[in-house]
Amino acid sequence: VHLVESGGGLVQPGGSLKLSCVASGLTQAYYAIGWFRQAPGKEREAISCISTYDGSTDYADSMKGRFTISRDNAQNTVYLQIDSLKPEDTAVYYCAYVPQACGLFDAWYDDWGQGTQVTVSS
Repeated sequence: VHLVESGGGLVQPGGSLKLSCVASGLTQAYYAIGWFRQAPGKEREAISCISTYDGSTDYADSMKGRFTISRDNAQNTVYLQIDSLKPEDTAVYYCAYVPQACGLFDAWYDDWGQGTQVTVSS
C-alpha cells in the first residue's frame, strides 16, 4: 500500500492544520490508518488511529484534546486535524497502514508514508 501525506507547513502557535493521508494500492476492504510523529532527536510517537471498518478511533493519552482523526472511505483518505498548535508539535508527521484493527504502536503497521513536516513557530 502506498501512502502520501500532505498538509504540513509552517504555522504560528495557536494555529491549526489539517493533514491528509491518501492511500492507494489497497486490497483489503477494511484496515486501520495510524498517525505518528517524530521530532528531531526524539523517538517516533503515536498520535491516533482509525479503523475503516467501523470508524472507531483511538488516541494516545498525551494527544487527546487537540488532535482529531477522521476518514473519507470513498476517497481512501484519513485526516488529522491539529488545533492550538504549540512549538513542541514541530515534527515530521507520518501515516501508516495495517490490514487489521487500530493500534497505537508503530511496530503494528506494515506500510508508511514519507511524512509531512509541521513547523510551529512565530
